[in-house]
Amino acid sequence: MAKIGITETLLRDAHQSLLATRMTTEDMLPILEKLDKVGFHSLECWGGATYDSCLRFLSEDPWERLRIIREKCPNTKLQMLFRGQNMLGYRHYADDVVEYLVQKSVANGIDIIRIFDALNDTRNLETSINAAKKEKAHVQAAVSYTTGPVFDLEYYKNYAKQLEGMGADSICIKDMAALLTPYATYDLVKAIKETVKIPVQVHSHYTSGLGSMVLMKAIEAGADVVDTALSPLAMGTSHPATESMVAALSGTEYDTVLNLEALDEIAKYVSTLRERYIADGLLSPKMLASDAKALIYQVPGGMLSNLLSQLKQAGKEDKLTEVLEEVPRVRADCGYPPLVTPSSQIVGTQAVYNVIMGERYKMVTKEFKGIVRGEYGRTPVAIDPEFQKKIIGDEEPITCRPADLIAPELETLRAECAKWSEQEEDVLSYAQFPKVAVDYFEKRANKKYKVDAANADSENKVHPM
Repeated sequence: MAKIGITETLLRDAHQSLLATRMTTEDMLPILEKLDKVGFHSLECWGGATYDSCLRFLSEDPWERLRIIREKCPNTKLQMLFRGQNMLGYRHYADDVVEYLVQKSVANGIDIIRIFDALNDTRNLETSINAAKKEKAHVQAAVSYTTGPVFDLEYYKNYAKQLEGMGADSICIKDMAALLTPYATYDLVKAIKETVKIPVQVHSHYTSGLGSMVLMKAIEAGADVVDTALSPLAMGTSHPATESMVAALSGTEYDTVLNLEALDEIAKYVSTLRERYIADGLLSPKMLASDAKALIYQVPGGMLSNLLSQLKQAGKEDKLTEVLEEVPRVRADCGYPPLVTPSSQIVGTQAVYNVIMGERYKMVTKEFKGIVRGEYGRTPVAIDPEFQKKIIGDEEPITCRPADLIAPELETLRAECAKWSEQEEDVLSYAQFPKVAVDYFEKRANKKYKVDAANADSENKVHPM
């Protein structure tokens, strides 16, 4: 029987999509060893927004989280999401920093690196793919799936072939906005499988309500691995449920050979987390519902929760529909980028400004100017020169690989963060999130000082015999 691999997203994308990446390492600990025994193809557990969220919101060291997961899950491949030249941050970084992050990710326990570029610009993947190959990690190069004027089967076949030629060990069709429909998925997977010789994995979300059907047709078309999430944190803006997929394939030629009872035991614990997240206001019931409007607005799950959060802060929650209608218009204006981090945040935030200000592009974010100028790479569709001039004025557009304009910066960053650094990896936190990292470093030092002081005080006390 052909075994279909399952990548479990519970520890990364499931909680990133449903509760803005707020699951703590402490919440993960009780189930890590159980997850390790299930027999998943891989556990997606790091990268994406987890790094930022650990530092910014949870006062956790992302590297310590990875080391803990590695220690508790010695038998299962650990997988991360890597944004090419953006790494895990929101700008392009110098090649030496990208190479160092890849090196340290593998050294701390990552086996599979899913590498993508928000614009599907292969130039932005060269450094990270080469670095991952050097570290002997499995390179899974991702095709950011979207729809629009140029995105036909030929586009995706050509892109997959280029990725294979660059050294990819497998291809991931990354459908972050849940735009895939079942039969389109079948045609796409079949076309890519006929084009490349390496395995194909499918990552989709349940946002539009089609997720399970999409994965089923992907499997029938020849997909080797699919992404799912344990049921308490599945569906809605997350992924199809792991248990449901395992049951659906059981006894067929696509059997996953995973044990439903073992999954159910883990799901019981995750259900208690879900109830707490809802009670704490971290998990909005809105995120658990499917919304077919996703097929029109093309907004990924994580982006949807961010838009809602931005509008709440501005006291404009009632403007959500207007913002969702504005997103595709902004996307068309800036060259039809696939909506995935960071382009999803850039397009989404600009759409929020356009609606709140009552006039389109009255206020333009620095990041939106950047994408229009070419700072993030080549957009799939050329941007109208008049619109480009309106947004960037007399600034010169960038047409080369953007990272070619960035001088090596690792040693400078090391010097800047030396006073806070307690481990080699700290420079990477500082490189990506300077202010957030320093805030975290100071909290960490403070906490350590308090613990040391308490221990010293305890030792100085006279204990009775």
